[in-house]
Formats: sequence, C-alpha cells, structure tokens
Amino acid sequence: MRPGRASRLDAVLADRGLDSIWLLDPVNVAWLLGADTVVDATARTGVAAVGYDGASVTAIVPNNDADRLRTEELPDTVSVEAVDWTAGTAATVLPERTTGSRGADVAIPGFERVDAASFRHPLTEADVVAYRGVGRDTAAAVEGAAVAADATSTEREVAADLRARLARRDVLATVVLVGGGARAQRYRHPTPRDTPLGEYAVISVTGRRDGLHASCTRTVAFEPPAWLGKRHAAACRIEAAALAATARVAAADGTAATVFDAIRGAYADVGWPEEWRAHHQGGATGYAGRAWVAAPDADAAVAVPMGYAYNPTVAGAKSEDTHVLTADGWTTVTETGDWPTIAVEVEDTLFERPAVRVL
Repeated sequence: MRPGRASRLDAVLADRGLDSIWLLDPVNVAWLLGADTVVDATARTGVAAVGYDGASVTAIVPNNDADRLRTEELPDTVSVEAVDWTAGTAATVLPERTTGSRGADVAIPGFERVDAASFRHPLTEADVVAYRGVGRDTAAAVEGAAVAADATSTEREVAADLRARLARRDVLATVVLVGGGARAQRYRHPTPRDTPLGEYAVISVTGRRDGLHASCTRTVAFEPPAWLGKRHAAACRIEAAALAATARVAAADGTAATVFDAIRGAYADVGWPEEWRAHHQGGATGYAGRAWVAAPDADAAVAVPMGYAYNPTVAGAKSEDTHVLTADGWTTVTETGDWPTIAVEVEDTLFERPAVRVL
C-alpha cells in the first residue's frame, strides 16, 4: 500500500461503520497501490476489485488477468483471489465473495457507495514527488509535438504524434485538444480535425500516470497574428491571478467560489470582462482531471497540499499548467525548462508562464 493510504481508509471505515471498502475505479486502485488495472479504457471499472478491511488488502481478479496483475502490477503484500472468468467481472462476483458491512467506490447492490474524493485528497508528500515526474513527462510530450509541427501539419497529425510521445513515457492521454489558428479562435475544446494548423496552434493535454492527472497547454506560431501575443499575455495574467488567489484563499480556509471571484476580476482587469463565460476556468486536480472547478457557487475547500490546473482562455489564446501548492508555496510540475516563458507579477508574487513559441 502506498504511504499515507491506510490511515485515510481507516477513517472511512470508522466513519461509515464498514468492515471493508472496495475500490474498482482504476484511478482509486492506482491511488491505493500504484497499480494499473485498466484493460478497456472505456470501462468505468478495471479488471480487479481491491478491498481493504483495516488490516490487509485483497484483490479479486478474473483468472485471465490474475497472473499478470500478481506478477507485474500488484505489490507482494496484496492477496490475489482469482475467479473464473465465466463468473463475470470482478464487480459482479464481489457480492458473493465478500461478507459484512461493505462499501465501494462504484454502485454495487448491497454495498454502501463511498465517494473517493473524501479520501484521495489532499495530496501526500509522496504524491507531490510523483507529480513532478508525471508532470514533467506530460509537458515534454506536448512541447516535443508542438515544435515538431509546422503550418501544414493537420490537427490530427499533431494529436497522433502527441499521443505516441505520451505513450512512450507511460502516460495515458485522457484529453487531447489541438486547435489550429482558425478553430482555436472559435472553439474552447478543439477536438482534432483534418485541418492544417495555419498561422498558429494551441495544444492542450491531460495525461494520467499512477492515477495522477497533469494538464498543460502550449502555443506555437508560424506566422503569428498581430493580436496573439497580447491575448496570450492576458490569459497568462488571469492564470497567475488564479494561482495567487488560490494561495491566499487556502491560507484563510476559504472556498473555490472566492478563487472564482478573483478570476472574474482578472478578466475585467485585462479588458475582457465577459470572456470567462465562454469556458470553465479549471480548478483543483490530482487524482481527478478536475477535483473541482472554480465557479460562482463552488463551495469546495481550497486545500494544501493540492494540485491546481487553471485554464483561462481569451478569444483564441490559452494559458494552462499544473501546479502543486504546499506549505512552502508553488511548484509548477508541468515544466521542462526548455520552453520560453513570460514573467507575470500578481499580488507581489512572480509567476513564470509559458510564452507563445514562434517557430
């Protein structure tokens, strides 16, 4: 079991009066053990049901995956119970293979539903260390795909290159957006098309490894339109304002709605007071693409240590990275040191944000 997990699950067992808690969502299994139980990426659950009873961890796995998971994924301390594949999935056999008062992170008849968000966050020290690795690898893949492109590259070609670069780093691409000059101005979620990039491109990704999600955006220009630099700088300032507000609100035990107020104010300060309405602004991240999104009525606590990924957009420009806030301040995990930056000062704090890279 990964460090810091047992005490959190013990608290869930005590709070809910449960004898055991079962995790089937692959992200939650990765949180607990660092293991990958995904075979079908479209499935809500992995191929294993992993249970904790306050003393030991057990994995119930169909026999066609049991040996592989036992050998390559699961720690030696996990007891593996193989069931015949003809009996169904791990989820369908779980009720008859377990007893007592049971909880699960997905809906199973006879099990109390437990929201994993109640124990996955905030991050632990080990999580923060791991985040630096997945963040750096995600950013390296995005930046590599960005500089390999040219004006004639299609969005789908860039996306295919990006997915391959992520896969070589053992990062699962959960979101890939590539918007060439025309579509980036029109759409906030430019899913890739067979459209040449043209003047510039905005490339965004969320990658996942060991359950941790890292999001970042990079912009490359071949013949940059005259307005791009100014709009990009505006998006960078809004992201910096979100980060400054997050640190301030976290220190005051505040909520995400207060962070959103600062974001909305930053849009007005850069001369785009209504632009926030065009797209959500991002928020907390970690063992979810977004654990919460900053919004006017968002009552989620702003926690430390925690990952944050804000993604403000300004009419064709976007600024986004994944940052971890600890008691020592901010660390940007999606950086390689190989991308040009611009300095933005907000609330007496200097933030280095990725610049538009002209190729």
